[in-house]
Amino acid sequence: MSDVIRRDPRAEWIARNRLHPLHAAMQTQQTRWMGPNGLIRKNPHALAAGFIGPAGLKRIDRSGAQQGTGVGGRRTAAVEVQLPLHQVPAPAFYIAVVPDMVGGRLSSHDRDLLGLAHGLAGSDGAVLAVVFGEHKENNFSTAGVDRLLVIEGEAFEGYAPEQLVQGLRAVDNQFTPRHWLLPDSRAGGGELGRRLGAALGERPATRVWQIKDGQCIGRAGAGQQDLQRAVPRLILGAAECAEPVSETCHEALPVELSTGVARSLSRIEDLGSVAVDPATIAMAEAEFIVSGGNGVKDWDLYHKATAALGATEGASRVAVDDGFMPRNRQVGATGTWVTARVYVAVGISGAIQHLQGIGACDKVVAINLDPGCDMIKRADLSVIGDSSAILQALIEAVDNFRSGGQRDAA
Repeated sequence: MSDVIRRDPRAEWIARNRLHPLHAAMQTQQTRWMGPNGLIRKNPHALAAGFIGPAGLKRIDRSGAQQGTGVGGRRTAAVEVQLPLHQVPAPAFYIAVVPDMVGGRLSSHDRDLLGLAHGLAGSDGAVLAVVFGEHKENNFSTAGVDRLLVIEGEAFEGYAPEQLVQGLRAVDNQFTPRHWLLPDSRAGGGELGRRLGAALGERPATRVWQIKDGQCIGRAGAGQQDLQRAVPRLILGAAECAEPVSETCHEALPVELSTGVARSLSRIEDLGSVAVDPATIAMAEAEFIVSGGNGVKDWDLYHKATAALGATEGASRVAVDDGFMPRNRQVGATGTWVTARVYVAVGISGAIQHLQGIGACDKVVAINLDPGCDMIKRADLSVIGDSSAILQALIEAVDNFRSGGQRDAA
């Protein structure tokens, strides 16, 4: 017998073709690694249960219903995945978390903070989330919330930090949390946490990125140094301060305040939001982006549609190279990495660099003629059709909605 190692051309071709159904099985995936902040990060594509899509790619269904596929990509019976239920019938103590709830939903920063609270609560404590006003979040249980307290009222609407502190003081008097956790962010959590510290007489730990062995570590010196101290009662956590809860489902039982919230004599008058031109918003900070690509044939119509929707304009590399959009509007690994809540890709096929740049977007909508392009596979909602016709229909829908709202107001 010969000891010569022979090449397998078919296996090499499958390893290069990521659309082949056997491609994923031939890859060695790294499941854990050390992040830049010293935290152990997980690869959800390697650890999470999922299903193989029609293009041979592994998909993850975070709703809990995993769809299986059979031979040739045909669907089989649905397999329901049940996360273990984490219950705390009689909590020994509470860990109170006040999320930012930007747009009425939990942000990635909020989920990291809930993961940190879950670690501090252990098996005897309960994570108490305090939310002001109406919200649109329906996944508190999967985010690690054991008890949910919603404080509503006109006094808590708009910019009212003094009244919010009064509400948190009422929570402190009733539940006496062992720790208070707020995001150290520009969305309101940083200011509210410092105001709460002054009201409670607590010295907060700010920009905390790790809690270990009874010590919390926070950034200091313009982010170049770490400040270590014993874990205080009030903690302002930085982004990626802990892994978000993903392996357990929590009760999120509603609780109420037994007493009313004292009315604060506000020294600040909220004059409402200031209208901002979407074109002036930096790409990295935009919440709603509509990007155009090679499939856009009528750019005047594209600009009219983005203005009607009130969206920030973006572009693919091809549209920038062709001179239709400026370079500072390019989205992708070679342009700007964006974190929009809604990202609409018009006529963009989905090059790998572009998909990398929109990886942190919450919802992706794709408008394209090619149902098999990579952007369609990435999108949460796909519209197959001509971009000009769809953009025109969007403009008409927005105009009808606004004119109808004006008639109702009259």
